[in-house]
Amino acid sequence: MSARTGGRAVVDALAANGVDTVFCVPGESFIAVLDALYDAAGIRTIACRHEAGAAHMAEAHGKLTGRPGIAFVTRAPGATHASIGVHIARQDSTPMILFVGQVARGMQGREAFQEIDYAQVFGGLAKWAAEIDDARRIPELVTRAFHVAMSGRPGPVVLALPEDMLRDAVEVDDLPPATRSAAHPGDGEMARVRALLAEARRPLMILGGSGWDDEACRAVRRFAERQALATACSFRRQALFDNRDPCYAGDLGIGPNPALAERVRAADLILAVGGRLGEVPTGGYTLIEAPRPRQRLIHVHADPDELGRVFAADLAINAGPAEFAYALDALEPIPDPPWLAWTAAARRDYEAALDPGEPRTGLDLARVVRYLDERLPEDAILCNGAGNHTAWLHRFFRYKRFGTQLGPTAGAMGYGFPAAIAAKLRHPDRVVVAFTGDGCFLMTGQELATAAQYGANVVALVVNNGMYGTIRMHQERAYPGRVAATDLVNPDFAAFARAFGAHGALVTRTEEFAPAFEAALAAETPALIELRTDPDRITPRTTLSEIRSQAHDRAARR
Repeated sequence: MSARTGGRAVVDALAANGVDTVFCVPGESFIAVLDALYDAAGIRTIACRHEAGAAHMAEAHGKLTGRPGIAFVTRAPGATHASIGVHIARQDSTPMILFVGQVARGMQGREAFQEIDYAQVFGGLAKWAAEIDDARRIPELVTRAFHVAMSGRPGPVVLALPEDMLRDAVEVDDLPPATRSAAHPGDGEMARVRALLAEARRPLMILGGSGWDDEACRAVRRFAERQALATACSFRRQALFDNRDPCYAGDLGIGPNPALAERVRAADLILAVGGRLGEVPTGGYTLIEAPRPRQRLIHVHADPDELGRVFAADLAINAGPAEFAYALDALEPIPDPPWLAWTAAARRDYEAALDPGEPRTGLDLARVVRYLDERLPEDAILCNGAGNHTAWLHRFFRYKRFGTQLGPTAGAMGYGFPAAIAAKLRHPDRVVVAFTGDGCFLMTGQELATAAQYGANVVALVVNNGMYGTIRMHQERAYPGRVAATDLVNPDFAAFARAFGAHGALVTRTEEFAPAFEAALAAETPALIELRTDPDRITPRTTLSEIRSQAHDRAARR
């Protein structure tokens, strides 16, 4: 062994664990790592324009690969900016490692320049937060970070790196790469699954969580088709099941199809695979009541501590979703299942919700999304952040393959555009579209510079209604007509894009969208299309005027 710096040991540990891309905003606190990355031919370093953008990209990379996305940021300001990505990775169960520069060890405890206690700040947010104070332990602790991030319920790890530690010269061996560990269901548990299913008349399978792969999605789909089992997906997990399949019943997101919500209530058996059954897919714990659901519940989750934490299930199985899917695929079929009509009705409800209705004047977002559904290749990746504009995407787009949806179940604004950049860098041969709102886009819109610098030729669709739409909707419902802090004065988004060297266009009518989108796809640069919409049309199902009128009527009745 020859001596190497702590910075070099960090980069070598990343390489040993198969890392090929890191996202960062550079800082003097980890400059020894940047120097080591200069010589790391197998690792691409993406310099972003804000730590939130870097963290979003790393989180999206983790979603796409199933291995930890890597971000490097500097001390306190950089770390706190990046904390949004850690929160997303936690709620979305995404493997991610955030490396944070730290003040020198001899200065700690004095509130030195940009000093914070990272274990304390991130301890309740990450799966594990620690500081490496001895460069000889870098291979050990970095490899442990990969193991923790991937195993059980995946999630984020935060490692602080004191800047003087990164300069220390040490002799230490590298370690083998970390591997994911996951529990498998037992034969007795699978027999019980079959017995409970055999007793059901109105069963519904709900897929969610992370830890899936393409083959596991195919396995669970084969089982569903063999048993004609109605299958729904949890919030922003629609790509786990081909939405064109006759068994697919829709997604349990914010404001789900009322018919699907009623079907969840009416089910006599819920088979929940992979997801936590959090607030959104359970309709605020009303569709599936906590702690004791009205329906029989089989809950399958990778983390044993999650089982029984909220719901008293009839059968709780600690297993990774992929491992359970393979066991499910091997299960002996139930002959002549009595729920065929139930599944067919669920499918009809879903297909009815796909109908965009009568064409609307101006720009009809439903028809824009239906065009994308028909036009895009099956492997196109759709990315979104948060806001009411996402309701059109989730309702009218049919996800066809695993790994084609990037959206934060944590509900974070600003996510969609950086996620699209990460997706395009990972899959340069695939079409990547960011579907964002005006408020959402401008939280991380400066990453257009990153897209242009690294040739990430994504297409950003910016839905501009001149407001923070979700909050306006709640505002009108609770305090009709009393608008405060939700109006936005926006730039010329097309001109904004062109300032970065990107293609920019404005669309105000439905018939203008198709040629504008084709031109964006043909551009050899990143592209942005501003979709200027009617601000009154706040969701696919209602308007602000209707919400305001209903609120006034309620007040009058009181």
